[in-house]
Formats: sequence, C-alpha cells, structure tokens
Amino acid sequence: AAEALAAARAEAAPRFTAAVTEQMARLEMGGAQLECALSDLPRGSWTRAGSQAVEFLFRPGAGMQARPLARIASGEISRVMLAVKVVLGQVDDVDTLVFDEVDAGVGGSTANALAEVLADLAQTHQVIVVTHLAQVAVRGQAHYVVRKAEGEGGMPETDLRKLADDERPAEIARMLSGDATETSLAHAREMLASAQG
Repeated sequence: AAEALAAARAEAAPRFTAAVTEQMARLEMGGAQLECALSDLPRGSWTRAGSQAVEFLFRPGAGMQARPLARIASGEISRVMLAVKVVLGQVDDVDTLVFDEVDAGVGGSTANALAEVLADLAQTHQVIVVTHLAQVAVRGQAHYVVRKAEGEGGMPETDLRKLADDERPAEIARMLSGDATETSLAHAREMLASAQG
C-alpha cells in the first residue's frame, strides 16, 4: 500500500504543481513556481500518510532557490494558496471559501488578475472575500460593508450591512479615493459596469 501511494504521489505531484504554477502566472507572480519534494522515510517513521515526507517549495523565479512554502512572504503565500484552491476547486467538496485580504500588497494589473481568478473560483464555490481593493469588490455579486463602532458600555460592536445596487458606486468610489467625488463616482460606475458586462 505504501508503494502504491508513493507511486501515485510521484505521478500526481508534477501535474498538480504545474497546474498551480499556471494559476500563479495568471496571478502575475512572474516566473514563480510551486514544487513538491518527496523523500522516502525510514520504515519506522511511516505513518497513515505513507512512507514519504512531502514538502511544498516555492521558487520565486527562474534560477532562484526554492524555499519551503511555509517560509515565504504572506502576500505571496496568499496568492499561492488561491492558486491551489483554484486547482483543487474542481475536485474538492468544500462549498464556501473565505479569503481575508488575499489581495494584501497588490494593486494595478495584479489586482485585476486576482479579481479575475476569484471570479473564476466563484463559478464552483461560494467565495467570500474581505478586501479593500475596488478591483476585487466590483466583481462580487453581493457587496457588504463592515464597520466597527462603540456599542453600549463602550464595548466594540461590528456592523455588517449588505449594500443595495444603487449604494455600490459610492462605496467603490470611497475605496478608490477615500471619498465619493464626482470623478471617483464616475470611475466607480465605469468599473461596476465593466465588471458586470
């Protein structure tokens, strides 16, 4: 059984890492790659997970050294995990995925690419994204605003409110420029129209 599992891993690992690397390219991670290192364990160290140690490695670019995935920067790991979820999305049995600031440290065309990948993932899952990026927010089918306030006795309270369609342009404008000016409102309306089209 251990030999069969090891053979299955050896066959699946390159396909899996290639598929994740392809999604990472969509997320504008340059030449970054995901790799899988399989190493045989001594017989006394075998577990229910088999006869091998499995470690995922991240190579930031061609010619650069691969490092354990657990040791890479948080912004990169968020995007790698998104790429993994997209690849596994076709076969997993998870209904809802929550991404908290998966867009941290990105902007411009990378933010647009990230929004596109999240929208693709939303075709097979319910996707909840906590974001401060307008490019990501406009792709949502529903838009909620979370606000913290001081409640009774000075205790903090969190208010979650779904925005009506006619409220979204002002919130997107606020995300773009910090305020809803005529210019930012026009840009917000354009982004929403483009995202829905």
